[in-house]
Amino acid sequence: MFNIKDPRVAPVTVTGVKVARDIGSARVYFTVGDEAGERKDAERGLRSAAPYIRHELGQVLRLRFVPELRFQYDESVGYGQKIDALLRQIKDEDHDDS
Repeated sequence: MFNIKDPRVAPVTVTGVKVARDIGSARVYFTVGDEAGERKDAERGLRSAAPYIRHELGQVLRLRFVPELRFQYDESVGYGQKIDALLRQIKDEDHDDS
């Protein structure tokens, strides 16, 4: 993500962005590999890097005004992985019964 040197931001994957209608703010959804251990550190790192990210976005996108960035952990990725694991378990059990 740009040239952010904060190691707390390194494991972050941005999964989506929703911009408010008035373009005053944007909610940035993210996930990390190790949910429990890295999530809080990643949130702190992203909040700390937000002014720099806004500045860089303004330069790259050539916008006069860049929305305030609000970071939110994306729960849907973990939820999808749990569903996938359950479906695989059911498939394996069904295969063993055959």
